[in-house]
Parts: sequence; structure tokens; C-alpha cells
Amino acid sequence: MPDLLPQAHAAAEKAYAPYSKYHVGCALETVNGGIYLGCNVENASYGLTVCAERNTIFQAVAAEGAGMKIAQLSVVCLGHEFPPCGACRQVIAEFSLPDGQTPVTYLHNGQPVTKTMAELLPEAFGL
Repeated sequence: MPDLLPQAHAAAEKAYAPYSKYHVGCALETVNGGIYLGCNVENASYGLTVCAERNTIFQAVAAEGAGMKIAQLSVVCLGHEFPPCGACRQVIAEFSLPDGQTPVTYLHNGQPVTKTMAELLPEAFGL
């Protein structure tokens, strides 16, 4: 599997974040081998802001269809370190590998940390 952190970092540099100043980028690889990048796009009406992870996932679905599954995902915030937010975790879980085994990588104390979606969001909502 390719290291997606450099691609997530490059995507973060393109973020539109004039309000929060949190420039977030995401890169994901699908089980079909597709690589998709996205960044957060803010709006003066904060509820209309789209996180980098959801932006990236939506692009992957648009390209590969509703059956798209995430093989791995990485997220970077320039100047800050944190895992995906709760809303993004739920969307990642929707397109995760069976049993939440999709690895998600982010930075903590300057080092990559990888956890499965099941670890990041135990008991994710499902139908």
C-alpha cells in the first residue's frame, strides 16, 4: 500500500480555510486501486463547510460508484494534529472494509498513527 500522508499534505495546502485557519487534506486508496485527494472547503455559513475526508470520499464515490470501498485513508492538518472528526468517522465507516478494518492514518506528536475504523468509531451507526 502506498504511503498517502505526503499526498494528504499536498491536498491540505489547497484547502480553503479563511475562518478556522485549519488546512486539512485527505488522501485515500480504494480497493480498486484508485487514489483520491480532497481538502476542507469552508463557508461563511459554517454549516456549509465540508471536511477534507468527506470531500475525498464523495469524489471517490462519484468516480467509482456506490460500491466504492476504502482500502486506506490518511489525513493531515497543517500545523495541527488530530484524527478525523465524528461526522467524518461515520462517513468513513459507511465505506470501510468489512468489520471496520479500513486503516486510517493521521499524525500524533509528529509521528504517523494508524488505527482501524473499528478502533476509531466502535459501534458505528448502521442500518
